[in-house]
Amino acid sequence: MRRSFSVTLTLGLVLITITWNIIRLWTSLAWSGVLVEFSARLAPTVSAIMGGIWIIVGGVLYWGIWQEKAWSGKMLLGTAAGYTVWYWGERLFFQNPRPNAMFAVIVNLGLLILIFFADKSLLREAYERKNENPGIE
Repeated sequence: MRRSFSVTLTLGLVLITITWNIIRLWTSLAWSGVLVEFSARLAPTVSAIMGGIWIIVGGVLYWGIWQEKAWSGKMLLGTAAGYTVWYWGERLFFQNPRPNAMFAVIVNLGLLILIFFADKSLLREAYERKNENPGIE
């Protein structure tokens, strides 16, 4: 079945997020000595654990969207909200202030809008599948 453009973009976004967290996990483990030596504000073990959690959540979400599961739309919204809260919490409490806050807000809002429209596409496709094949799922 051909996926809508917004769903395809969302799959790419989820894959990029998984890759980012794989790099985060590897960096936290491989460079933990350097991070401790220079007193990183977030402990390397915490960073590695968070990276691992987001890898697992992202993998489940990617699989659900790829397999066109009905629950993937709701998980997409929940994951987007959770990742946004986690990102801004870490940025505000554990990182040094940076001058690109407005850019981060604009990109974050743009991605949330894309995810919202992709969620509507996922829910619509699940509803259409359900009506066309009521005995199959």
